[in-house]
Amino acid sequence: MQDIIDELSWRYLIKNKVTGIENQLKKPTTMYIGFDPTSDSLHIGNLLPIIILIHFQRKGHKSLALIGGATGFIGDPSEKEDQRILLSKEILQKNTESIKNQILKLLKFYSEKIELLNNLDWIQNISFIDFIREIGKYFTVNHMISRDSVKKRINNKNGISFTEFSYSLIQGYDFLYLNQAKNCQLQVGGSDQWGNIMSGIELIRKKTGKKAYGITFPLIIKPNGIKFGKSEKGENIWLDGKKTSPYKFYQFWINISDFEVEKYIRIYTFFSKEKIENLICEHRKYPNKRLLQKKLANKITEWVHGNGISKKMIEITNILFEKKSESFQLLDDKTYISIYNHIPHMLISCEEFEKGIFLLDLLKKSGFFYSKSEANRALKANSIYLNKILVKENILIKKENIIGKKYILFRFGKKEFFIIKIE
Repeated sequence: MQDIIDELSWRYLIKNKVTGIENQLKKPTTMYIGFDPTSDSLHIGNLLPIIILIHFQRKGHKSLALIGGATGFIGDPSEKEDQRILLSKEILQKNTESIKNQILKLLKFYSEKIELLNNLDWIQNISFIDFIREIGKYFTVNHMISRDSVKKRINNKNGISFTEFSYSLIQGYDFLYLNQAKNCQLQVGGSDQWGNIMSGIELIRKKTGKKAYGITFPLIIKPNGIKFGKSEKGENIWLDGKKTSPYKFYQFWINISDFEVEKYIRIYTFFSKEKIENLICEHRKYPNKRLLQKKLANKITEWVHGNGISKKMIEITNILFEKKSESFQLLDDKTYISIYNHIPHMLISCEEFEKGIFLLDLLKKSGFFYSKSEANRALKANSIYLNKILVKENILIKKENIIGKKYILFRFGKKEFFIIKIE
């Protein structure tokens, strides 16, 4: 067996691991990773467990992907300051189906056949009395409240409900069930799952006498220090193109800093170690070419949205960031339509535009600015471009400003674009 631990380590995909896992992984091992259906879409943080599933499968192990159709009714309290809003059965079913389809699509891209399971299939068959009697007796309250995730909530004024407190027991039971039904000996999860994973390991040891193992991977953190999560506050980068447009998705990767991109190219691609080292070496020689960012953005966008969309995002990006304003005004209608469909946009009627609209009014109407005063501050800071030409005053925008017969392009600062279509 090739060493999966070495593979994951140089890719920065291991945070913690249970002692003895190296010896276990010298032979074929069944492992699982769980996905909670607390939203109808996965996000870029969820790509890590899918990547790890693929790495294990390729190294000769057996990977299982578990969707938490049952645990989704509760929601994991780890790293949460307040109790989750409980989702209805109908929403959870919809979310479960949506996430299942996303996982299958991502695996199909790399031709990986990984078994998908839903813990509702076995959790719904056990009664509350049986669960408390047969599983609950192996968990001490003393041990459970000693965990950081629980201690934080107990010290919080809102406390922690019994519903959320029981989550760890159910996840532990999942590991026990898979250990007995699928000979699963390893659970992998994000670093915030270490306590839950240990619950399953302890439950298996106490109930069966068998040895089980756990590995955690680092969480992907937003610039504000909060992890990417399906129920976290703030903006996420979703895999669903309706929640995060393919253009915005592509721009997230293309704008990653040089410091982060050397880590992300290891984490988010399946390029060989030799290829990645060569790419990093080339990138460091000519950082202004942003070679790593382009490779990363192209590969992940192709994986998530398809080859056709990826090529389209490259084309649109090249057009928008081309400095010459003349070239943008000479595009064909098909290209304008493509740009309009993939970047933030707004439709204005010909009648509304007939007499002309002052720049600040139009900027406020676009929604990019909360108020005219905010737009005016950006104008005075020389941050607003009209059809790639810097604008310094509140001009009246008229028919002469229309390009491609019905479009007006705005740029705010260096990276934000907005296009208006007049019909």
